[in-house]
Amino acid sequence: MREYESCFAPIIRDFIAYRLASGRWNEASYGPNLRVFDRYCKVNYPDAQELTQEMVDNWCTKRGSETNNSCRSRIYVVYSFVKYLSERGISRVQPPEIPRKERRIFIPYVFTEEEIRLFFQACDSLPEIPRTANVRIRRITVPVFFRLLYSSGIRTTEARLLRTTDVDLEQGGLNIRYSKGHDQHYIVLHDSMAELLRRYDRIIWKWFPDREYFFPAPGDRPHPHTWVEKNFRRIWSTVSTDRHATAYAFRHHYATSNINRWIGEGFSFEDRLAYLSKSMGHTTLESTRYYYTIVPGLSQVLLKKTEAGFNELVPEVADEDRE
Repeated sequence: MREYESCFAPIIRDFIAYRLASGRWNEASYGPNLRVFDRYCKVNYPDAQELTQEMVDNWCTKRGSETNNSCRSRIYVVYSFVKYLSERGISRVQPPEIPRKERRIFIPYVFTEEEIRLFFQACDSLPEIPRTANVRIRRITVPVFFRLLYSSGIRTTEARLLRTTDVDLEQGGLNIRYSKGHDQHYIVLHDSMAELLRRYDRIIWKWFPDREYFFPAPGDRPHPHTWVEKNFRRIWSTVSTDRHATAYAFRHHYATSNINRWIGEGFSFEDRLAYLSKSMGHTTLESTRYYYTIVPGLSQVLLKKTEAGFNELVPEVADEDRE
């Protein structure tokens, strides 16, 4: 990891220490953007002795190639850093204006049962060669990691950053600390998934007896997000070559599969939706209801429940009558 190099690098380290202590630092999301900003200031303002408004404003200006959302992602950590300095009277620099969030229309990928079967079959058949420690660890970790995403609906980042202290192997629960919006929540796993985690823990312990992260990369660090994407793409390519899916789609599949099972449950539907919302770490129930409006599998449910009645109302027309 490259160290911070600008004139205000010591203050950046203090800022990171503060965010870590309060449980509001996500290295994967914030670290890269803050380091690029730090490098930008050093290169473009080599004689600067402190952070200036010009540095912040020039960096945080929305670029022509950016959407509002991508700009927000890039500058949010700088906004937080400047606000941190201002609140402590360290700097008079004003936080930048953050672009308004744009609503995105997103239709999640829906896996078929056959695709799920083939995907995990491929996970369980990863190559053994070359016979190195990294290959062995990958063969052990990948099937468990993706089954956890599939069975619990947690975010890929939440799974990557799970610490051993966050996993209750005895009771089968997860303490999700590093979540979107920093909202800590708890998840109770299915008994079969909890047992799989216990088996994984006993095996991975041989390589990492004192590990910090539950799914450790070499050096007992969390796997980068590229590790998730790379392994998913390799496995998915054995399932389908013409349909695009991502590891994050397991989260959508978890939500939509649960919602589809509750169709026709009446008043209990709302209660179950509330449980699902808490389990997925949503801050509002509306975030979970959104899945109901875009659930791809809902059309199959509606067809199954209404096709017979529809056919009685509108009899099928013979081919010769269609002309």
